[in-house]
Amino acid sequence: MQHQVVSRDEWLKARVALLQEEKALTRRSDELARRRQDLPWVRIDKAYRFETDEGDATLADLRSQLLVYHFMFGPDYTAGCPSCSAIADGFDGFVVHLENHDVAFTAVSRAPLGKLQAYKRRMEWSFPWASSHGSDFNFDFNVSNTEKQQRDGTVEYNYRREPALPSGGGETADGPATAAAMSGTDAATFVRERPGMSAFVLDDGVAYHTYSAYARGLDGLWGMYQWLDRAPKGRNEKGIWWRHHDEYDNG
Repeated sequence: MQHQVVSRDEWLKARVALLQEEKALTRRSDELARRRQDLPWVRIDKAYRFETDEGDATLADLRSQLLVYHFMFGPDYTAGCPSCSAIADGFDGFVVHLENHDVAFTAVSRAPLGKLQAYKRRMEWSFPWASSHGSDFNFDFNVSNTEKQQRDGTVEYNYRREPALPSGGGETADGPATAAAMSGTDAATFVRERPGMSAFVLDDGVAYHTYSAYARGLDGLWGMYQWLDRAPKGRNEKGIWWRHHDEYDNG
C-alpha cells in the first residue's frame, strides 16, 4: 500500500488541520446530544412484562432513566447475533458506571430467559439481560418482525418501510447468511430480529419513551469501530470478519 511519507513538521501541520475538523464534529455532536434530550416524550400505556434474573419486571419498576439495547437473539437462535455480541463486549464493562449515575441499563431479547442466561455465562458477561418473550415490546419498538411482514413488505425498521424479502431470504456470502449461521439459524429467521437502542424515563411513576436509534445510528455505541476508525487502515473490511469472542483462533 502506497502512502505519503513526510517529515514530523509536515505531519504536525496536517494533523493540526484535521484537528480543527474533529473539534467541529465534536461541537456538532454536543449539539445533537442536546437535541436528543429535547425530544418530546411518548407515554407508555402498555404494561410490558419482562423476565429477568430477579423475576418479572415492568418498565415502571426501573430507575428514573433506562437505556435498553435491543439485542438480536430470537427464540430460534442458538447463540446471540455476532454483531450485537461485539457491541455487548464493549458495554459489559461500563454498565456499573451508568448504574451509579441514576441510569439503569439492560439488554432485551425475545429468546426465553434460560437461553439468554446460558449464552451470557458462555460469554462471561455481567450486564442485565431481560427476556421479552411473549411480549409485544420488540414488535412495538420495531426490532422484531414476522414472516408475514417480511413476505408482505410491511417491515418498519430505522424509520422506513422495507421492501418484501426476496425469495430465499436474501442470503449472500457475507450478508445475513453468515451472521445467521453463527447464530444457529437461517437468514430469513435471523433478520426477523434487528439491533437498536431505546431510552425511557420514569416521571411520577409513569414511563415514557424518549429516544430510539437503529442500524448505523448505533455506530457510535460500537466501541470496536471507534478504535478502528483511528487505526492506520481504518475499518478495512469486506463483509463480516468478526466472531463471537470465544471463536477466534488464537493459536
